[in-house]
Amino acid sequence: MNKIWSTLIAGVAGGLVTLGGMKLMAPSSDLQPGNTASPVVRQVAYEGAGAPPADFTRAAERSMNAVVHIKASESQRSAMERQRNMRHSDPFSFFFGEYEPQPRSGTGSGVIYSSDGYILTNNHVVEFADEFTVTLHDNREFKARMVGRDPNTDMAVIKIDGQNFSAIELGNSDDVKVGEWVLAVGNPFDLTSTVTAGIVSAKGRNINIIRGRSAIESFIQTDAAVNPGNSGGALVDVNGRLIGINSAIATPTGVFAGYSFAIPINLAKRIADDLIEYGEYRRAYLGVDIAEMTQENANTLNIQYTPGVIIGELDPAGSAATAGLQQYDVITRINNKAVTNSAELLEMVGRSKVGDVVTVSVVRDGKEKQYDVKMRTRKEGN
Repeated sequence: MNKIWSTLIAGVAGGLVTLGGMKLMAPSSDLQPGNTASPVVRQVAYEGAGAPPADFTRAAERSMNAVVHIKASESQRSAMERQRNMRHSDPFSFFFGEYEPQPRSGTGSGVIYSSDGYILTNNHVVEFADEFTVTLHDNREFKARMVGRDPNTDMAVIKIDGQNFSAIELGNSDDVKVGEWVLAVGNPFDLTSTVTAGIVSAKGRNINIIRGRSAIESFIQTDAAVNPGNSGGALVDVNGRLIGINSAIATPTGVFAGYSFAIPINLAKRIADDLIEYGEYRRAYLGVDIAEMTQENANTLNIQYTPGVIIGELDPAGSAATAGLQQYDVITRINNKAVTNSAELLEMVGRSKVGDVVTVSVVRDGKEKQYDVKMRTRKEGN
């Protein structure tokens, strides 16, 4: 029975997009002759997610100034401390003698979140480092400091000093539709200010890539080309509004192979605001184990098939149990927004704050019920 459950705070495993720093090496090739006729392009105004625009220049112009290059470095002191910790934890290191540790470094991207210099990026871009250099689109360089990071969501915030920076306009990731055109803006292979285009190919995607018992994955999946160095950069709509933070790629080779994944901005904003205010993500939990609703699971549990997420075990002191939710309830909506899989549920719960009252709709014995759930923190040890 336990095999069908995936815990709401369960861990996932995998590797993240590696940092940049590789040299772009590609053989030159001759241009191939093609049709010499000039294509006819009809210029159209565009607002929203309808027909594609004639070009993406507006979106690029509105977003590029807000996307930065980040060089993350480990100081020599930190490298030596890492070596000492490794020596203490590895009994075989005694046999290999002393060596001069090499500080680690890597590059990635970030997005200017506020005009006073707060920058969004991925945790995996900066987690190993204690020194950061930020290069703006106009080539100005700034030293940055760590504000806060959250490994369970792969989000981080760093800060540069100053005012009147070109902060990006935020979009609404809830309104993003599959098939909508988007742009990825970042610094792949240290090629600064690079823009690629694609469409949204899925939402609420869980690819089991973030380590940790409390991981949240509900990615926007696109086919816009993203490569090492794009991590932490912007996914924007055709009006240049930020709808996601590019974080990962699905690849057998280490470079782009067709799909990339971004943290939805509605979740990223919630995390970033906590990191800025508290230095940590203060997360609320339902306190339940969950399983995807499939016909097989419905048959196994002898419950009616209903699109949603099945509740398994409940923490007796958790938010859900306290509000009256029960085992085998099927969660169908959160705050009247449809829930179709566990990734969507994780995102919606992750966007709530401790103390918020969330309306949870469930189906029990074929009937829909609604509960007002006051969100609590996870107890220590759970």
